[in-house]
Amino acid sequence: MLDAVDSVLVRELQRDGRATFQALADRVGLSRTAVRARVQGLLEDGIVRVVGIVHARVIGAGAVGHLTVTSAGPARDVALELARQPAICFAGLTTGPHAVVAEARARDDEALASVVDDIRRLKGVASVEVFRSVDVVKDAHSVVRPLGEVVLDDIDWRLLQELQRDGRAPYTRLAGIIGLSQAATRARVVRLMRSGVIQVTGLAAPAALGNLELAAFGVAAGSAVREVARALGALDAVRYLSSGFGRFDLVGRIEAGSAAALVDALDTVRAVEGVRELDSWHVLDIVKESYAADLPDR
Repeated sequence: MLDAVDSVLVRELQRDGRATFQALADRVGLSRTAVRARVQGLLEDGIVRVVGIVHARVIGAGAVGHLTVTSAGPARDVALELARQPAICFAGLTTGPHAVVAEARARDDEALASVVDDIRRLKGVASVEVFRSVDVVKDAHSVVRPLGEVVLDDIDWRLLQELQRDGRAPYTRLAGIIGLSQAATRARVVRLMRSGVIQVTGLAAPAALGNLELAAFGVAAGSAVREVARALGALDAVRYLSSGFGRFDLVGRIEAGSAAALVDALDTVRAVEGVRELDSWHVLDIVKESYAADLPDR
């Protein structure tokens, strides 16, 4: 469990992974030197990872599927097998009839169907149900704003590769890799972020921030889905929300500090006007959470 200052620093890194030490120092009221030491400690201890997440359209991953998997054997074995699949960016163990939840990203619907077929053939997988995400309403760890018009050259792709590995890579090191001045390198990184090509954010275990409880949920809306989505996306406890097609109109994830707080959060979702039905799964363990993509050199 982090102290109050470290918790604020992690939250700020989630909001802007490349925030300067001075900006972070101004936010928490400590010296730049003290904040630098704290941030480096958080990174070295693995409490937070600052990475660049490239927009799905840029990497050609326009089809996103949320999977609920029924296990015919040990659920952890199934989750580990899922985690080995390149198309899977999130996998977790849950309670309820579906032992595993996962998120798959593919080039298009045909490729997504192939991914799901491959998963159905994995040992221990009894069945797979798919929710086809169409619009990401809210995501604490991904780019959801519209993608601006931008043309990428070889240098941009190299920067994206490096920022995926280390979102806080110093401009001095990035400049040495791509062979440009620090000023030119900074201008390129800022352009990539402002255009929505990449979002640099901190990935932290929910427990590190005091969010000891995690749940996935599905909502069937009895009225306009977009209105319900806007209301749900405004809730602080909702960390991810997507609309699409399947058994539900919306799927999402909730983080809470305790079991009681999780119950309250789910009741808050139920109380939103237009929510006709809510189904939820308690996420017991996150087996994989990685949004890195194989990027071309050019």
